[in-house]
Amino acid sequence: MKAPREHDARITVIQRELFDENKSKAQRYAELVVGKPGRWALIRYELITLLCWGVPGALGLFLRSKLYPLLLGSCGRGVAFGAGVVLRHPHKIHIADNVVVDDGCCLDAKGSDNRGITIGRGVFLGRNAILSCKNGDIVVEDEANIGFNTEIFSASRVRVGKKVLIAAYTYLVGGDHLYDRVDVPVLDQGRTAAGIDVGDHVWLGAHVVVTDGSRIGRDAIIGAGAVVVGEIPEYAIAVGTPAKVIRDRRATTGPSTAEDA
Repeated sequence: MKAPREHDARITVIQRELFDENKSKAQRYAELVVGKPGRWALIRYELITLLCWGVPGALGLFLRSKLYPLLLGSCGRGVAFGAGVVLRHPHKIHIADNVVVDDGCCLDAKGSDNRGITIGRGVFLGRNAILSCKNGDIVVEDEANIGFNTEIFSASRVRVGKKVLIAAYTYLVGGDHLYDRVDVPVLDQGRTAAGIDVGDHVWLGAHVVVTDGSRIGRDAIIGAGAVVVGEIPEYAIAVGTPAKVIRDRRATTGPSTAEDA
């Protein structure tokens, strides 16, 4: 189910923001990274990241567990931040209890009027995972496991349900480029977004791509390398490009493995 092909002006173009000559470098940096007006917000962000961003070992884990919550919108107990974790617009990031954000992750809640990123209890974000908003929202519900080098992008709303398993190098693309005109580069034609919904207990294999407007029903399995376009019913096993349903899990007798899928 695709969104109407119309441009949403709130979905910004990063290059234009970076090189806006009407603003100072400090203003551009603060808007892109900190997301809050005022010198104190910028100073606090810089001091905290300077003190603990790349500190290795147990000392780094301790410092980030104490200092990063001061930047976030809310942060529960027992949250672990690995070395090199990047936070953008951190006041719009909300993290529940017992979450692990592994080394090199990027949580980017950028946007002018979005709610940002919400991460539920017991979630694991693998190394170098990217959660990136472009005036959209990302919701990762309780006990989801997101593999390393995965990216979740949202220019609308992307939801990852409870106890979802996402393997490495998977890409959830919650937005699309307009390309109707041939006299204008695709980059200059704006973007549209319908969002993505991944139901509870879904398993996405390695290198899966989930395109904008897709809906995956609960307890479905998407085989490695598949490209999801549109609707996948609950309990389905789907493979290929585009992903096609090959089996209903409820009709399977005996245990199944990833190789079977």
